[in-house]
Amino acid sequence: MRTLTYYIATTIDGFIAAPDGSPDALPVTGQHLETIAAEYPETLPVHVRSALGVPEDAPNRRFDTILMGRKTYEPTIAAGFTNVFPHLRSYVFSRSLEIDDPTVAVVAGDPIEEVRRLKQEEGLGIYLCGGADLAGQLLPEIDELVVKCYPFVLGAGIPMFAGSHGPLPFALVDTKTHTNGVVFNSYRRAV
Repeated sequence: MRTLTYYIATTIDGFIAAPDGSPDALPVTGQHLETIAAEYPETLPVHVRSALGVPEDAPNRRFDTILMGRKTYEPTIAAGFTNVFPHLRSYVFSRSLEIDDPTVAVVAGDPIEEVRRLKQEEGLGIYLCGGADLAGQLLPEIDELVVKCYPFVLGAGIPMFAGSHGPLPFALVDTKTHTNGVVFNSYRRAV
């Protein structure tokens, strides 16, 4: 069965974006980008892949499907694109958005139901890109967390998970520390 991985960047205090939703507070330079390009190249938008030396035809290593909420997807439209991840099957969860691109599926129904269906298919893993609302809804289905923790405190913003949740244990399976202080922690759902 395929796994759902929430692969996300966060600050020490657990925010994935500024209060206005902007991810600009998170640094986009440093040694950790080498790790992303080598180990998670498919998580890079197509215009960033080439800038980091990832060949256009580089094979996907971990994921072949990406999930996004409407708020996470909207900057794509604002930048004049419809799909910045053409190397992945793209799903956007929204009840109001209409996208005129056959490479992007808009899902208006239950996210958990859709993820359970996707997990039954053959293929690589499923990359949950964000945002907090969708991650909060899908928390019961998340099998793995890859948290890229940036070494600063934002003080306020969008949390990793929206909503109220009881304790849900995950086990730390890997840590990678970079010279710029960015730490990648990988967790699997504890049994």
